Amino acid sequence: MGQLENKVAVITGGSSGIGLATAQRFVEEGAVVYVTGRKEQELTAAAAKVGAIPVQGDASNPADLDRLYDTVRTDGRRIDVLVANAGTAEVAALEDVTDEHFDLHFDTNVRSTLKTVKKALPLLTDGASIVLVSSVSGSTGTPGMSVYNASKAAVRSFARTWANELKGRTIRVNALAPGTTDTPSVGFWLDEESRREWMVEHSSNNPLRRWGKPEEQANAILFLASDQSTYITGFELVVDGGITQLGPWG
Repeated sequence: MGQLENKVAVITGGSSGIGLATAQRFVEEGAVVYVTGRKEQELTAAAAKVGAIPVQGDASNPADLDRLYDTVRTDGRRIDVLVANAGTAEVAALEDVTDEHFDLHFDTNVRSTLKTVKKALPLLTDGASIVLVSSVSGSTGTPGMSVYNASKAAVRSFARTWANELKGRTIRVNALAPGTTDTPSVGFWLDEESRREWMVEHSSNNPLRRWGKPEEQANAILFLASDQSTYITGFELVVDGGITQLGPWG
């Protein structure tokens, strides 16, 4: 039997990258998986590829979240695993931060995470696992990313507080903090050859001398979602090739 046999999982932001890799890993482990994404055609194709159930929607739109959970409810299911993965990141130095830049990050990364979990509460089984996707950026001071960094620090804080609030239902809440990971959103403005050169250049300070793979982040999420981590809650699991603990290597 798989680690998630007979479990039902919901993953927001599941069209590509870490979300899609997690959906695939969950399906391989026996789960029924619902995935969301804003772009219907892209989501449908991705879900079909991994065997997940697509529900088009924007996690920052409460009506779309209602439709997602109504779909699960109509299918006669409850939720055993919830992965709040939807997020966004844009660069802006302090002097260039606008209200629109701030609202984009806090609506997509913070408010949507709050709404995703809050609206799921009636469907969550006792003993369910919630995984919030934060970032190592929530603990760093990367220049040009102040608003993004702050939004991910908020997500990490949610994990602590909600783990405390939901312990009466034995619902575990943890966060995954990915380091640099090779997803479609990385270097999307470059052609493939230039993108690879850019990634090599920007991986030279990592102890493992490379970027992470979405599948590696998915494996970590599976650990937090499954019974392999039943004595872990309120925790942030950092998956970053060691740079947070060991520092940059020249």
